[in-house]
Amino acid sequence: MIGRRRGVELKTADQMRQMRRAGLVVAQAHAELAEAAAPGVTTGELDQLAREVLARNGASSSFLGYGAGFGLPPYPAVACISVNEEIVHGIPGERVLADGDLVSFDFGAIIGGWHGDGAVTFPAGEWTPERRRLSDVTRDALWAGIGAARLGGRVSDISHAVEEFIESCDDHEFGIVEEYTGHGIGSAMHQPPDVPNYGRPGRGPKIVEGLCLAVEPMITWGSAETATLDDEWTVVTRDSSDAAHWEHTITVTKRGLWVLTALDGGEEALGRLGLPFGPLAD
Repeated sequence: MIGRRRGVELKTADQMRQMRRAGLVVAQAHAELAEAAAPGVTTGELDQLAREVLARNGASSSFLGYGAGFGLPPYPAVACISVNEEIVHGIPGERVLADGDLVSFDFGAIIGGWHGDGAVTFPAGEWTPERRRLSDVTRDALWAGIGAARLGGRVSDISHAVEEFIESCDDHEFGIVEEYTGHGIGSAMHQPPDVPNYGRPGRGPKIVEGLCLAVEPMITWGSAETATLDDEWTVVTRDSSDAAHWEHTITVTKRGLWVLTALDGGEEALGRLGLPFGPLAD
């Protein structure tokens, strides 16, 4: 049975194991698309590869057709592929990747009715130093946020840690996108509570066993002001500066942190940060 606490869905151990299965499909797609992205490849070809990952694993897409019940055109792909100044929700198609393009790949999978959701940013070809730095800061801010999650804490502890890490980077003034946030996840892709990437700690719902969250900082090289293109999906920076997006689905157990969309469950990264790794036993 699914539990609820003030509108927040709490999962059983078996339900979280199902989410881990979905998360592994997400992690596999991330790895395959990062390998496949190269100059001359179209974003539509990458989306087709993502469809093949779903099919091989008997999974369905969290994204395909999304938005139809919210006054938006149904999303036409299984992946959001955003390039350079595109922050999130880029629709894959005929765009041909060029050497050095910054590619953000957001992907969701469903196994047995349970969702996994994650995003990575990688280069097509060779990084420029600025684009590598932007992606690295966004990824490290994600892990700072994950590391702030602990049983008995509050959701905004994650938000504060993301913001604090980004503001500690004294080599460049990065923009934090505020209109789009992380979220609860489980039997639906988007659930309460929201997980902003900024804010004061000690606020919001309490982090308890069975709560699963998608943490996803979106960081820009320039202004964080956004605009949405005429397709009603693609979100871009107003000043055309680059953006990066990293995301993991996580939960906190009595043993520690479990990153459901990382191939190793987050063990390596958490170990480097001196944080407890807490997967549920199979």
